[in-house]
Amino acid sequence: MKGKIIVITAPSGAGKTSITRYLLQKYDQLAFSISAATRLPRGKEKNGVDYYFMTVEEFQERIHRNEFMEWEMVYEGKYYGTLKTEMERLWSQGKAVILDIDVKGAIHIQKQYPENTISLFIEPPSIDELRNRLEGRGVDDEETIKTRLNKASYELSFKHSFDRVITNHNLETACKEAEEIIIEFLNK
Repeated sequence: MKGKIIVITAPSGAGKTSITRYLLQKYDQLAFSISAATRLPRGKEKNGVDYYFMTVEEFQERIHRNEFMEWEMVYEGKYYGTLKTEMERLWSQGKAVILDIDVKGAIHIQKQYPENTISLFIEPPSIDELRNRLEGRGVDDEETIKTRLNKASYELSFKHSFDRVITNHNLETACKEAEEIIIEFLNK
């Protein structure tokens, strides 16, 4: 189990976080890698639980100290990344680590750790459905939703870079499909 990485990536609103939560609730041998982020918490998000929230300056200092496995400026001035110490902490517990990260970060992890990584790309049924999901969250303004949809169109062009693609028409079905893939990977 030690050293295994499960990368789950998708455009914002496609369902990657819901699928990740489903897998974590079902399997004790999985652990969630908490990403670092420079954005403010949304809703009930908590530092050290959902993300390690930090300032842009702190994030950039950590980049210069080579403390990230991967990092990306996902939106202008908004950095996200995976801390090496977080991965080492979870591996030391004998866990397979789930990364719920953006497309570029996911590609980077796959290239660095090809032997012990499986990557899942969660795709929305359509851009219109993605818009409905983002609007339904009620956390983003229209300009943010427009930015996310533009980015989603770009990210969808990379879906064939991943080991498996799951189209999330129905969350329960998508969760079961992801579960089957992950069980097979863990039993290798």
